[in-house]
Amino acid sequence: MNKRHATLASAFLLFASISLFAQDAAKPAAKPAAAPTVSTVLNRQFGSVESEFVPLAEAMPENKYDFAPTNGEFKGVRTFGAMVKHVAVTNHLLAAAMLGEKAPATGDEADNGPAAMKSKAEIVAYLKDSFAHLHKAAAGATQENLLSPIDNAFGGPNKMNRLGASILAFGHSFDHYGQLVEYLRMNGIIPPASRPPAK
Repeated sequence: MNKRHATLASAFLLFASISLFAQDAAKPAAKPAAAPTVSTVLNRQFGSVESEFVPLAEAMPENKYDFAPTNGEFKGVRTFGAMVKHVAVTNHLLAAAMLGEKAPATGDEADNGPAAMKSKAEIVAYLKDSFAHLHKAAAGATQENLLSPIDNAFGGPNKMNRLGASILAFGHSFDHYGQLVEYLRMNGIIPPASRPPAK
């Protein structure tokens, strides 16, 4: 390549670079991602709890749903099944309060869910329904109503708000999740969330 060709090639590359730069500069700047809504944030958090709690409940065999620890100071603690129902009924009560609904009927054992519900299939279905109820409640939460007073989910005289009810639903579920992890491990079962990923 002679000197003249090299000069022309350099000039062409310089022109092409300037042209591309000008095109990029003329493009409108990309819009920043929209901030998530209150509803989206709550739904993600409820989904996070659900994705760990439901598989945990499903991992315990049917014949172990009446298991409660006895080695140590465990007198009077809930059985595995009763604790899953307790979480589910609490989810339902909190979701109903957030939606302004009448509290769901729970039978004689209000704190432990419907007394007649005893099989694993019924209890797991009740748990799944409770998370669906929380997702429905999250869908109606907005920046404007997040701190607005709502009726107390547990019937007390003090009002609650959607933010407090949501935080309680997360914390309460994960509190009992931690206890039920131990129930599983006492029965030789590794909780699904703690298992190594499948190869």
